[in-house]
Amino acid sequence: MFNFIKKNLQKIYNSITTSLLSIFSAKKISQESLQELERILITADTGITTTKKIIGALQTQYAAGNITEGIQLQQALEKELLTTLAKAPTTQTGAQVILLIGINGSGKTTFAGKLAHASVSQGKRTILAAADTFRAAAPAQLQAWAQASKAELFMGNLNQDPASIAFGACEKFKQEKADMLIIDTAGRLQTKENLMREIEKIKKVIIKQLPHHTIHTLLTVDAMLGQNSFDQAEIFHQAVTIDGIVLTKVDGTGKGGIIFSITEQLGIPVEYISFGENIQDIKLFNAQEYVTNLVGSFKDTNESGY
Repeated sequence: MFNFIKKNLQKIYNSITTSLLSIFSAKKISQESLQELERILITADTGITTTKKIIGALQTQYAAGNITEGIQLQQALEKELLTTLAKAPTTQTGAQVILLIGINGSGKTTFAGKLAHASVSQGKRTILAAADTFRAAAPAQLQAWAQASKAELFMGNLNQDPASIAFGACEKFKQEKADMLIIDTAGRLQTKENLMREIEKIKKVIIKQLPHHTIHTLLTVDAMLGQNSFDQAEIFHQAVTIDGIVLTKVDGTGKGGIIFSITEQLGIPVEYISFGENIQDIKLFNAQEYVTNLVGSFKDTNESGY
């Protein structure tokens, strides 16, 4: 499933691959090895707070004599990363309504189209709602994705109240007894406060219109933005509770380590990975596969099994 990770994460982490190989292949590790690993994790956008906790756990094992070789350090790191991701298990259980939020340029509309395609491919009647009415190109982009995915499209007019679009989309969803409703929202207004109020308003409308449906709020996070993505997640989470993260642009130059920081500090699980421009380029997030390929991508390819 995650063959693309081996190819893309090796490219993404190219600048630190040599250092990791040196650490993991060492017959004997030292305090310097742990210090270098700490530097690498911070460079990979894992965040200082989260990195300190991970390295602290590894330091404890090292002091106890449980980690003496590079391969043991690699295995212990994998375990710590998995433990970090396990702190925020996914809550997505048969979601029928998806509210997509995130800043402009984070891959939100592209993900909406990919998710719609995946839903339609499962035989679900799917509606895409264009609630980003402030960016002129947004409805046209979503319309193109709707056509490509064979999903239905609900849209209004430029500068129409986004909450009214959400209201109309919910009405259509109920009347047509559709299976999935995906609502795309704006990523930028005049001020951050205006944007947060608008998203809060949209979610309230959805909850009022569809009180008996499972509503899931997903935040798109650009893997290339590092700490900025964490800051965005924190702000959005304060305004409207986020149920899951979509890590986008994994095939770019970003490092993706920010998901560990978001999971550990904000308690939000990663649910999807979006990569590439093809409509099929979307995967349900699997922590074991992600970590194994991330850390294991620096081992011999014959050992990884992917």
